[in-house]
Amino acid sequence: MKDSWSRSVLKLLRPLTILGRLLSTLAITLAGLLLVTFLIGRVVPSDPVLAAVGDRASQSTYDKAYIELGLDKPLYEQFYIYIKKVALGDFGTSILTKKEISEDLARVFPATVELATLALLFGTLLGVPAGVLAAVKHGKLIDQVVRVVGLVGYSAPIFWLCLLGLLLFYVKLDWVSGPGRIDIAYEYSITRVSGLILLDSAMQGQWDAFKSAVSHIVLPASLLGYYSMAYISRMTRSFMLSELTQEYVTTARVKGVPEWRIIWFHALRNAAVPLVTVIALSYASLLEGSVLTETVFAWPGLGQYLTHSLQNADMNAVLGGTLLIGVIFVVLNLFSDVLYSLLDPRVRNFA
Repeated sequence: MKDSWSRSVLKLLRPLTILGRLLSTLAITLAGLLLVTFLIGRVVPSDPVLAAVGDRASQSTYDKAYIELGLDKPLYEQFYIYIKKVALGDFGTSILTKKEISEDLARVFPATVELATLALLFGTLLGVPAGVLAAVKHGKLIDQVVRVVGLVGYSAPIFWLCLLGLLLFYVKLDWVSGPGRIDIAYEYSITRVSGLILLDSAMQGQWDAFKSAVSHIVLPASLLGYYSMAYISRMTRSFMLSELTQEYVTTARVKGVPEWRIIWFHALRNAAVPLVTVIALSYASLLEGSVLTETVFAWPGLGQYLTHSLQNADMNAVLGGTLLIGVIFVVLNLFSDVLYSLLDPRVRNFA
């Protein structure tokens, strides 16, 4: 009776223990991220005071701004003030836009989310089947083709692919619209609710604006998705090659289970467990790695915002965007770990 009661208590405490462990890991990671971003802002060669007052300001103006920015205080005190402000969602004011950085991030981030989400869908829907086929046809022509296509997508500079895509599909063939997120004629006709133009225009029934947005996003999303597809297909191929050599696959074949069912319903289901982490981190990489894509396509998202801020020495904006990207990585990584444990009972029992 006592042993049964003890097991029940342990079973109830286990989820709380796991949750506490995850929250403590999240807190430590975010604290480290805050420290790194703070130190980056202090060691970069650009002078935040000059960026704020200009290089023609008098010495008295410079000294006043230096004190107002808190740069006269010890480093540990500056870091404490920085943590308090960030905890309240205060990232400071942008020198470039003269607005709160949190407001700027809320304005530009949906554009990056829209682009990265479509790119991930493209990469996943093509990358997973390509990886499965490459594993099934291991060593044959289709395997070599998938590996070469993946190698090109994974190693070619994304800005080069973007410029090549613009030259071919926009300039030469005129199949898609050029840089930007939507034609200027529809720029102010859509009420921004979610910030996602495709969703907002469709919900408001503005189908001409929707078609214009699709025409603008299809090329950058496809090229960014090609980069994602290369990584996902390679990892899917690796996971499937491992699963197809397992004993349960041999047993299923001996029992006469159809090959297509073994591949798509047994091997792929087990390979999907580690693949969840790959896709989650790939999504985080797309949100972070779209800087060059957004720059080439003049896409008004987080990447372009960070580029302009860095060019104008707007370090508050750069640090705010960097911190946002870091938080996304941490949250998606945590989400993939939780989902991994839900899909794989062995990990859940071990935890």
